[in-house]
Amino acid sequence: MNLKQAKMPLYILATLLFGIKTYFIYRFLFHIELENSMQEFILLINPFVSAFLIFAISVWFKKPEWQMKFLRYTVLIGTVIVYFNLVFYRSFSDFITIPQLFQASNMGDLGSSILTLIEVYDILFFVDVVVVWYLSKKKRSSMAVSYPKSGRVFALAMSFMLLAGNFFLAEMERPQLFTRAFDREYLVKNIGLFNYHVYDVALHSKVKTQRVFADGNELPEIKKYVNENVQISEKSPLYGVAEGKNVIFISAESIQSFVINNDVNGQEITPFLNSLVKDDSTFYFENFYHQTQQGKTSDSEFLVENSLYPLPRGAVFFTHGQNEYHGIPEILDEKGYYTSAFHANNKSFWNRDQMYNSLGYEHFYGVEAYEVNKENSIGWGLKDKPFFEQSMKYLKAQDKPFYSKFITLTNHFPYELSEEDSSIEEYNSNSNTLNNFFPTVRYMDESIEQFFNQLKESGLYKDSIIVIMGDHYGISENHDKAMAQYLGKEKITPYDHVQLQRVPLFIHIPGYEGGKVMSKVSGQIDIKPTLLHMLGISTKNDILFGNDLFSEKRKGYVALRNGDFISDKYISTSDICYNRNTGEPVNQDQEIDKTEEKQESPCTPIKEKVEKELGYSDDIIYGDLFRFVDFSKNK
Repeated sequence: MNLKQAKMPLYILATLLFGIKTYFIYRFLFHIELENSMQEFILLINPFVSAFLIFAISVWFKKPEWQMKFLRYTVLIGTVIVYFNLVFYRSFSDFITIPQLFQASNMGDLGSSILTLIEVYDILFFVDVVVVWYLSKKKRSSMAVSYPKSGRVFALAMSFMLLAGNFFLAEMERPQLFTRAFDREYLVKNIGLFNYHVYDVALHSKVKTQRVFADGNELPEIKKYVNENVQISEKSPLYGVAEGKNVIFISAESIQSFVINNDVNGQEITPFLNSLVKDDSTFYFENFYHQTQQGKTSDSEFLVENSLYPLPRGAVFFTHGQNEYHGIPEILDEKGYYTSAFHANNKSFWNRDQMYNSLGYEHFYGVEAYEVNKENSIGWGLKDKPFFEQSMKYLKAQDKPFYSKFITLTNHFPYELSEEDSSIEEYNSNSNTLNNFFPTVRYMDESIEQFFNQLKESGLYKDSIIVIMGDHYGISENHDKAMAQYLGKEKITPYDHVQLQRVPLFIHIPGYEGGKVMSKVSGQIDIKPTLLHMLGISTKNDILFGNDLFSEKRKGYVALRNGDFISDKYISTSDICYNRNTGEPVNQDQEIDKTEEKQESPCTPIKEKVEKELGYSDDIIYGDLFRFVDFSKNK
């Protein structure tokens, strides 16, 4: 039976084709965790529910040509939305948010990175568009429908009944689903990509109004929580150890802790950083976690400078670059420090030129400060070795003491490196990303060693402290199979995934002889109080969510932006509470006091604090609450 004989309306056929395609992408190209048969069923139905809801609108057009035109363009637009999310997911293992659409100015700088995310078989995802386009043009008479008003109302009612049924099942499976806006995977899994985008638009509109109605009355509650649960008044053993010294901060692009003291093909990956681990003048933090979200490097900068969490959607650098902050550069500027940032990229990339002004930087050395050509650049721009080398003339000329931040580029996805710059061989796995990662990490390691030598030759080394921090992960969960192969594991579990969010942190203090490996859990949120205390600057009257890394009395957990956390005893992720040391799910019967009437996971009390902290930090940013604080009165 052909389509003409079957008289199948085009909106029904479009729903089936689009639903099948979308489900295939959900199930096999998005790495969505499915824990039971109900989640499988909800994931199966939600693309068809969303497609029917949109395509059924066509029956309200009385003219066949208008019905066909509506279906042609909605199928095309829907496919483009799905495909853009797929390409984005391949890089970030996340879904696009409205704030990120305002970051489109970054797209011109992505270059070859985007091309590596596009596969030849992607053309198949547009087959249904071609089919619908063809049938709407050539088979219009058999594809169009002419329903009476009751039929059109029935189609509309059926759309909303299916949607309500989807939402009902989603709420049964995941109570309070819509209050967990920071967990986009749960939203897509339960209500579908398109309903998620509608929800995201509504959420974006809501948070945009928060600044308008904020009046500062929110601050006392936040201060009370911070004072009682976060900030430590006592001075750490290293308080004032670096008073009057220069601070050189290196943001090491995409490096993760699994490369430290490790090898590939029998060769050390990071020989210089490995030597720092053993250096008596260095503190190395082996359980230090990045806490970034969609803003990646810019999020890590925001965490470091402010001890506030990044936003769950978009990048603070873009969405709230004009807010009032009380960042490290502003504080140090008031203490007589010269503050600068070095990054061989466009000043407008990630809106750094605006955000750096808000943070209080005196000077930003962008790409125009460097000589960049084909020989000394690759991938995202100037290679790290010439970057540090060319930066030295500016660093030596600065007033002292100074606080200077350097952001490296070479170890950036897609991890391109010429053969002449490669010191070690690539790994051999099914992931080119992981394979290429190791040589670029090694190159960055060599560039940092070169920078240390240049600092010594210039005379700046002995009067400075040097911080090296990984900004965020380099290998996403899209490469779990290859990562499991490298780590000698059968598979990467949710517990393993959290542990892979550890990034290196080195605090090197020339002339100091008490350095050691630090094992307590810590994160990027802790950098601001740590650095300020080392410089002998009190944070008693500041509002921050991190602790001094050298203080014995700390809150004992690190919150990730998606609501997961790592504590001294536990790791909470994917709604599972793991023993941090063993990686095994917690046996509640053994872990919980059996005298309690209501047993709860040992992770629950910390999870409640984590959600409260994330919420308070969001309130500060969305409401621009620091505009109501005169920090100068708190000195």
